[in-house]
Formats: sequence, structure tokens, C-alpha cells
Amino acid sequence: MSNHTRQLTATTPKINQRKERRMFSTSDDSAMTKQVQATHAPDGREIDVKPILQIVDEILVRFIARTVEGYEVKRDQDALEMTAVLAEFDMLDSLAYIINKISCELSCKCSGGGDAHSSTMVLLGYMSSYAWHAKVVLTLAAFAVIFGEFWLVAQLSAENTLAKSVALLKQLPDLAENFMSLKPHFEALIRLVKAAMEVTTCIVQFKELPSEYISEDTPPMSVASTHIPIASYWVIRSIVACASQIASLIGTRNESISSTTEAWELSSLAHKVTSIHEHLKNQLILCYQYIDDKRHIEAFHNLTRLFETVHVDNMKILRALIYAKDDILPLVDGTTKSRASLEVLRRKHVLLLISDLDLSQEEILVLDNLYKDARSRGDTHYEMVWIPVVDKAVWNDVNKQKFEYLQSLMAWYSVCDPFIIEPSAVKYIKEVWNFSKTAILVALDPQGRLSSPNAVHMIWIWGNLAFPFTSEKEESLWKQEIWSLELLVDGIDPTVLEWMADGKLVCLYGGEDLEWIEKFTATALSVAKAGKFQLEMVYVGKSNAKERMQKMIKTFNTRKFSYFWPNVTSIWFFWTRLESMLYSKLQHGRTVENDEVMSEVMTVLSFDGSDRGWAIFCNGATEMARAKGDSALVCLQDFDKWKDRVEEEGVVQAMKDYLDKNKPPHHCNRLILPGSTGGIPQKVVCAECGRQMEKYFMYRCCVE
Repeated sequence: MSNHTRQLTATTPKINQRKERRMFSTSDDSAMTKQVQATHAPDGREIDVKPILQIVDEILVRFIARTVEGYEVKRDQDALEMTAVLAEFDMLDSLAYIINKISCELSCKCSGGGDAHSSTMVLLGYMSSYAWHAKVVLTLAAFAVIFGEFWLVAQLSAENTLAKSVALLKQLPDLAENFMSLKPHFEALIRLVKAAMEVTTCIVQFKELPSEYISEDTPPMSVASTHIPIASYWVIRSIVACASQIASLIGTRNESISSTTEAWELSSLAHKVTSIHEHLKNQLILCYQYIDDKRHIEAFHNLTRLFETVHVDNMKILRALIYAKDDILPLVDGTTKSRASLEVLRRKHVLLLISDLDLSQEEILVLDNLYKDARSRGDTHYEMVWIPVVDKAVWNDVNKQKFEYLQSLMAWYSVCDPFIIEPSAVKYIKEVWNFSKTAILVALDPQGRLSSPNAVHMIWIWGNLAFPFTSEKEESLWKQEIWSLELLVDGIDPTVLEWMADGKLVCLYGGEDLEWIEKFTATALSVAKAGKFQLEMVYVGKSNAKERMQKMIKTFNTRKFSYFWPNVTSIWFFWTRLESMLYSKLQHGRTVENDEVMSEVMTVLSFDGSDRGWAIFCNGATEMARAKGDSALVCLQDFDKWKDRVEEEGVVQAMKDYLDKNKPPHHCNRLILPGSTGGIPQKVVCAECGRQMEKYFMYRCCVE
């Protein structure tokens, strides 16, 4: 070839490149859309493009690209994988024909330095009857043939006579000798190929979206659909540019190759295509979110229907709530710490313990005692499963360790992983069973029917006596109860009930004002000695003050004010049971006006909300006198004023009469209820004067 001819050949692509650069920088995709759309006339044929795309990826990315980038290609493994793909791939002759036709067009147009836009439009015309995802895959396949053949001949020419002869006829550059000068050229080409592959994969993924959950006219799919034609155009145009670069290497065997301009052209296109990919990827994410939402809503409605349907056992319900597949054992047995299937729950009463990761050790300890007691009794046997509700967005190693630690404390079953619970089940738990933050216990019978959306209150009050945890059972248990010392401390401390049985005067008192506690206990013991009656006192602490109560226990150990509970679990359980009594009554439609137990419970809870202490004096099971700290102390200090009535009325009644006659003219009572439990009463009356209390919102963060 003469120098003159070489000069002309070398100049023409540069002129075309400048023309393409101007077109690239000034092209208006929106104006081009009509022109691109005009070539599109699909005939409805369906093509499985995934095997083709996998082979293209093997050629362009996994082999050639990795070779250019300097990675060692594991050919044996590649061969095995490709053998498996090819064994299942039976490409239609028509596809081979169109791929070959596109390859020819790319080779002819690009080697002649044709206009990239015109070549792209011609290719779109050839593929007018195919869907957009098929157009881009077929074009990539055609380029893979061109690039693959080029690479094979150029790479094997040093060791294969046939390849060397073909390389000489085409005057292909010697890759071994010119690799460093060619490397920027190939790196720019590979970047563009990878960008085109990413956009193509996106377009294919849009095609694969399930039409039963998202249609073409549904946002965000409709938004993506408007961009896919122009995205396809730029993929095909990028392939035309890549083919032009390969064609430009023909006839350059003995020449020095400068790839600066070519690399810039390819990099500019790669930037354009990468931007398109980012946009499509974001739309694809929105589509997946839309589909997930639709699936979750569908699953939520299916779960709702399941609970409305009669079943022979509880398995359909449990599978829908916990885990529906059979690929793993979803439960961990708390006793053996081994994995278990849902079959262990078949036709059994099941309590679902639903909480976040802030489940307290006190709750676990009390439940542990109840669970082990139930297992030892054949008539009240049930199983329990912990279902932690955890936000995936804040899941980290610390939360994972917290989950595993809580799980290790439990003797009952728990899920092996919080995230096997489907979002639809979490939605049902929150919206139907009203779970927010405070732990709930959902009771299911052996057929999976809902016995109670939250049995936690009746379990705290009566323990396993509440089995099978139905609303009817709860109602019947309340009918047997009256306001009494036994109701207050049942299941917490048998010593107090022994005092009652022995006929002793029992005083329960609380608060954390040490000055008041010291005066009150000393005065009470002095009055008992003066009145010659037996008095036993027990300190019950304060609610929601775990760390402070631990300090109070240490103080009581040292200063010996009175008998006290030596662990915070008993104090926590005392106050939790009182709150449960209130919420249980609210669930059954009771009010302070028509229910004595509810009225008394709210009184004690309002005492706990005060800054000073409080006291309840009990004689026998039901005779009680109660007062806030200062009133109780003054009553004892004024013992001489009412001691004469003790012999006739008894100590407690005499105290009640005195307290009723000497109510303070001013008072300020507070009732603090946890807002996350649900069922907060709309109307609350003051325990002292009967007037309706004002409602305030309090936000509490108490890190002790």
C-alpha cells in the first residue's frame, strides 16, 4: 500500500470522528426518539436472549476484557461453564442469520468510514420486527463475533500458521509487540463495551418484569418505556463505534498506532451510555420496589383471608407468618439450640412473642418461669416462638449480637433469622395486631385461629391460669377477682401472702425519697409497737426505674428500713402487672366509674407518678387503706387522734376514716402510662377528688 493511500485512509476516519463528535455533543435525544421509533415494528416474536447475552459476556467481558486488564483467565473453568450453557442453548437459524447480517453491516459500514448515526439507523431497520431488548442483544452478539474473530486471529498468529496467514492478509497488528501502544485503545473500547452491556442487561431486566404486578402504562414502568428506545439507539451506536475501532486496526501491522483521538471518542460515548445506565438502573429499582409493594399487599391480603378461613391445623397460618418455603429449618429450639421445622408446632397452642431487640431480661425471666411451668403440666401445654421485628436499614453487627444474646436466654423457639419474616407479615403484625414497640404475645389455637391479639396482660396477671388465653377466659378470671392484697402480689412473693394468712397488718409502700422512707418506716413501726399490733412492711419500689431501683436495693441492704424485694425483676413485675390490669380492663370496656379494681389500680399508678412516696395498709385479703406519702406519714404521726377507734373498727378502717376526714385541700396527681401499649383511656378521673384529669403528652428517654 502506498504512502499516499495510507495517508488518505488515515485521514478519513479522523474527519468522520470530528463529525461524530459534533453529532454526539449536539444531538437531541428527544428529537431523535421519533426517528428511532419509526423503525420499530415488532411482530410479537419471543426470543430467549439470556443464553445469547451470557455467551456475549463470556467473549467480550470475561475473556477479552480480563486479558486486556491483565487478569489470568481460568480457561478450564470457563470451558466447563460454557459447555453447560451451550448444551442448553439451541439458537434458531433465523437468529444466526440476523446476527451474521448485522456483523456484515458492521464490518462493511465501519471499514468504509460511514456515518455512525446512519449505520445505527440501518441496523435498527434490519431489526425492526424485534423487541427492543432483542435488538441490543443481537447487535452485541454480532459485535462479539467480529471482536472474537479479530482477537483469536491476532492472538494466535504467533503460534498458529493458519491464524498467522489470515493476520498477514488483513495486516493485523502483532498484539505481543504492540500491546502497550494498543492497550489504551482496547481499554477505552472495553469500557464502552461494558457500559453497553450494562444498559443491555437493564433493558432485558425490564422485559422480564412480571406483567401481573406491573404493566407498560404503570409508573415507573411507563417512564422507563419512554427511555428504552433511545437507550437502545445509544447501545447500538456504541457498538458501531467499537466496530469502527476494530476495523481501523486492519492494515496497521507495520505502523505505529496513536490511539489518543480514538480513545477520547470511545470514552465520550462510554460517559453517555453510563449516564443512560444510571437513569435506567434507578427506574429499574423503582419498578422492583413497586412490584415488591404489590406482592407485599397481595401477601398481606392473603394472610388476612387465611385468618378468616377455617383450617384443619395451624400450618398454613404459621407458614404465612414465619416462613413459607422448605429450603431451611426456620426455627431454633431454645432448649437444645438446634434448628427445627415448623412441624414442631403443628396442632399445638402457640404463643407468638413479638418484640424488637429491646426485650428486657425481666420479661424473659418471667416468661421462662411460666413456659417451664407449662411444659411440666400436660393440661396447659403450649409452645412459644419469638418473632423479632427489626428494621433492616439499621441492622449491624451490634444488633446481630444483641439478637443472638436474647435468643440464647430463651428456652422456647425463636426464628433463626429476623429477616426470614416477610414484610407482609410484619405489616400484618403492626397494622392488625397493633405492635409498636412494647412486646406482645399473640395466642393461636391448634387450628391457627386467633385466640388473642395480645395475651400479654392476662399472662402477667394470672400466668398459666389464663390458658388457653382467650378473651372469654380473661373475662371469666376477672369475674372471680376483687381488689385485694392477693391480686396485688400474686405470683411475686409468697411471703406477703403468708403474712396475710397469719392475720398480720401488711403495708406495701413505694417511691424513692429516702428521707420520707426513713421517717415513714420508723413512724409505722413505732405506731405498731404502741398499738400492739403485728405489722409487716414491704418496699415495692418505683416503676420504669431499673438502675435506680438497683441502687435502692443496695441502700435497703445497708440501712434495713424494712423487708424488700432483693431483685429488680420482682419490682418490675409488680408494676407491670398493675399496668396490665388497667389495659386488660380497658380491653373489656370497663371504666373507673363502674369497676372498683380499675379505679384502685389507677390510684396506685397515680401514686407512683408522684414525687414523694405512698403506702397501702392491708388487713386480711380485702380491707385496705391507701394514701400518698405525706398524708400517710401525717396519719401515722396523728395516731393518738384515731387510736381509740382501732379496737372497735380495726386499724385499717380507723386509718381510712382519718384519711377521709383529713384530705389535703390541694393536690396534684399524675398518672403516667406507657403510650406504646395501645388502649390509652380517653377519660381518666383523679383518684382523690374524682374530677377528670388533664391529658398531656410526655416524651421520655431515660438512660440510667
